[in-house]
Amino acid sequence: MLAPLRYGAFRYLAVGRLVNMLGNGVAPIALAFAVLDLTGSVGDLGLVVGARSVMTVLFVLFGGVVADRIPRRLVLVGSNVLSALTQAVVAALVLTGTATIPLLLALGAANGVVSALSQPASAAATPQTVPPELIQPANALIRLGINAGMIGGAAFGGLLVAAVGPGWGLAIDALTFAIAAVAFTGVRVAASPAKRSRTSIVADLREGWTEFTARTWVWVVVLGFMVLNAALAGGVNVLGPAVADETIGRSAWGVVLAAQTAGMVVGGLIALRIRVRRLLLLGVACMFAESFLLLGLALAPSIVVLLSAGVAVGIAVEQFAVAWDTSIAQQIPADRLARVYSYDMLGSWVAIPLGQIAVGPVAAAIGTRDTLLILATLVVLAVLGMLTSRDVRRLRAVAPAQAVGTAQTEPADGGPSDSPTTKPTEPAARA
Repeated sequence: MLAPLRYGAFRYLAVGRLVNMLGNGVAPIALAFAVLDLTGSVGDLGLVVGARSVMTVLFVLFGGVVADRIPRRLVLVGSNVLSALTQAVVAALVLTGTATIPLLLALGAANGVVSALSQPASAAATPQTVPPELIQPANALIRLGINAGMIGGAAFGGLLVAAVGPGWGLAIDALTFAIAAVAFTGVRVAASPAKRSRTSIVADLREGWTEFTARTWVWVVVLGFMVLNAALAGGVNVLGPAVADETIGRSAWGVVLAAQTAGMVVGGLIALRIRVRRLLLLGVACMFAESFLLLGLALAPSIVVLLSAGVAVGIAVEQFAVAWDTSIAQQIPADRLARVYSYDMLGSWVAIPLGQIAVGPVAAAIGTRDTLLILATLVVLAVLGMLTSRDVRRLRAVAPAQAVGTAQTEPADGGPSDSPTTKPTEPAARA
């Protein structure tokens, strides 16, 4: 299970992503209270947060092209340095009392562009750091670090903002980006095969789109998650707090969300041990559990029911996340992987704002309970739709056990991915 840690490049990548998530756990809390301290307006907070999200969605395809054109280590280091700079400026503005909403909007938008550049590279880097047979445990370990970082960052962020103010929380976020940039310098892996001729960005996007659509299981799952994510964003993120206010209370709702994250940690540990040939089928089937929290909010919004649902959802999410990242990494050529991830991110995220905006008027028209039941039904239908695909049901994973023995015989700091001249092994199977 821990064989990926024998590869130096993987360890640096895992540390960098863990530190990133620590900062990302602190940042939303610090930014929220910084804006509220500045204007007291929830609308202004929505604009600042929304500016970053919109720019991330708009530029994520370009980020995929960049990550497939130049070494991913360079993209990771550069994007984290830029993020450190933008967050340091935000922190300085807040600490000196010179922050304004237009300045925060501009810096948030800039940070969104940088995030769009880094996310496809970050997702596509893991397969380059370990042999293909170790991709599943490597993804599980990465996810464990991410979830641990989310929990630790959120807890630390709340304490930090309460103790010394949001400005210092934003400064810590900037510091974590700088530390992550240093860690990513150790991700020394073979570059993707060089193109024989330089192509245009449009041609690269077209090539990525061809790769994305060539495998039915890829676009079917992304379409399914377009619906699923929109339903969850509206039901859990918008209606969830409203239901909690009337039933279990705000603090208890925070405990429910924390239980979901704890479930993700447990799910990561389970994913480390699971060895099945049809890994994607298992991961998609686990997504039925995403309806549990919506059903609990609609039918029995008690702390016991919602806590249980939250844990179950967290465990299920990790099974899918590891199955998806493993399947993508094993089946997509390395030199096109970041572009496929960028189309995946765009498709999965694009309907989230629609779900968040539409759920309020719908709930006002037909009632919160019925809206939550409709959203739970949409989740179930989305999962059933994914499972109707023969390719989703039959896709086979490379057996991780095949390389465990050989990986453990490598020197602790001398795995094959530590050498910049070593070529990554080709996946054993293509869809």
